[in-house]
Amino acid sequence: MASNMVGRGASLGSDDFAKNQNEARPPLISLIFPALKMGSATLLSRLLGLVREQAMAFYFGATGVMDAFLVAYRIPNLMRDLFAEGAFSSAFVPVFTEKMQKDPAYARRLLWTLFICLLAVTGVFSLIIIFFAPGIVSFFAPAFAKDRALFELTVSLVRIMSPFLALVSVAALFMGALNALKVFFVPALAPAIFNVTMIVSMVTSGFIIERGFFRDSAGLGPIVLVAFGVCLGGLLQGLIQFPCLLAKKMGPTLRVDFFDKNVRRVFKKLGPGLLGFASTQINLVVNTILATSTVVGAVSWLSFAFRLFQFPVGIMGVSVANSNLVLFSEAWKKGDRKRALATLKQAIRLSLFLLLPAAALLWALCLPMVQVVFERGEFGPRDSLNTAKALGLYSLGLPFYGLYKVFVPVFYALDKEKIPVLTSALSVGFNVAFCVALVPHYGFAVLALGMGVSIFLNISIQALALKRCLACPWGVFFDVKTLKMTVASLLAALGIALAQSSWGAGEVFSQGLGGRLLSLISYALCGVFIYGISLLLMGEKLAKRSFRDGPSSH
Repeated sequence: MASNMVGRGASLGSDDFAKNQNEARPPLISLIFPALKMGSATLLSRLLGLVREQAMAFYFGATGVMDAFLVAYRIPNLMRDLFAEGAFSSAFVPVFTEKMQKDPAYARRLLWTLFICLLAVTGVFSLIIIFFAPGIVSFFAPAFAKDRALFELTVSLVRIMSPFLALVSVAALFMGALNALKVFFVPALAPAIFNVTMIVSMVTSGFIIERGFFRDSAGLGPIVLVAFGVCLGGLLQGLIQFPCLLAKKMGPTLRVDFFDKNVRRVFKKLGPGLLGFASTQINLVVNTILATSTVVGAVSWLSFAFRLFQFPVGIMGVSVANSNLVLFSEAWKKGDRKRALATLKQAIRLSLFLLLPAAALLWALCLPMVQVVFERGEFGPRDSLNTAKALGLYSLGLPFYGLYKVFVPVFYALDKEKIPVLTSALSVGFNVAFCVALVPHYGFAVLALGMGVSIFLNISIQALALKRCLACPWGVFFDVKTLKMTVASLLAALGIALAQSSWGAGEVFSQGLGGRLLSLISYALCGVFIYGISLLLMGEKLAKRSFRDGPSSH
């Protein structure tokens, strides 16, 4: 029924669309409240993730050992986008939501059938990674072959962390099921358990080896216990969500059917994801090869910068996207097209309202932010400068990355999963060509810029496709309010730059961690104030008016 609605009639005009939205617009709280619950849990997780990255920078810095760990950790994560947060979740949630509305008992059987299938498939891939680790490392980081000790360390770390793929995929399956059941807080909190485990493993590894409790006969060093912490953290991510499934009467059942039509339906929706997965991983492989071929520490600088970049994405972008996926899928499967479109528009606007100013702050404050978060221990001023260079370029793509997180699940709910796969493949191809051409001339930072340019290309094509699929006006994706938020964000970045040049000239806040932290907070508050005042001066009453749709809005 939902798919038939797309093809009926001509496109809605702007006035008709606004009128219909007023009639069927869901309360904003229906999108914001789940997003806030997920965002608060994700905030804790991201804060702990930041502490984790701080610990890694403190103990290992931007060194060859750190590069080896990051390359090794990246290899089992190759398929994470397919089997965890990405294509599998987007394929599973709409089907599970649809069946929950009709037959909860059947939905339970479907969940645990897919659990067994997912565990089996990812387990096989984990074994493949273990057996072929030397060849995989040689392919990903050919420059490591010049340093035998570094190469062997990377191979050992890959083998230790390979089960993480299966563990995190199961955790993501549980998260998708609980989100469909309107349980948001605990699933969003699960990554915090992973971060705590990693932090504990890093803090204790040196102590354990020093006391002789762990015989490191292979000469791997303390980093090996951090690798074991990765797997333990992945296991705990799934275990913490299990009681919530039991509370929702979705516990394990032996009544499974591997040949059920809806199992095939999920994997059929997943099938096109293989192309997008392959293109994404080609991009990742090329980026890793290019980074390891530039200078020692480049992988670490890019990784630390990307972690800071992911902070607002995880708290704001992913929370809004996951809430939208559940609410849009629910409305669409019920045949309520007007409510689905209104939900999508609110999700886009809320995402941009949060991420546009966040991008401005990241760009303007990249260096003081890196200094406050990472510059201590083995992480020195040179590392701060290079990490800040990458962070500033990553920040340019932040709003587009948030929209990507909103758009892709919508295509899966519409049974149009081939579209984001093709757009991703196209944008990845562009990114690879862009980086291969420019990295030899401009260095590792081009890899950060390439991501932003390619994600902009991706969401632009996806917006065109969604407009056609949903037969809706451009106002769903871009309107005067979006332009005002963009201008306000640019003014905020400019204001911070002027404040830095004024305050920085006297070096008022330049001494010590406390001074840097005070400086960072002051600049950030200045930017937020300018953003809010600019919107008010342009006639927007911030959150209330930013999401209001209707004839009077324009």
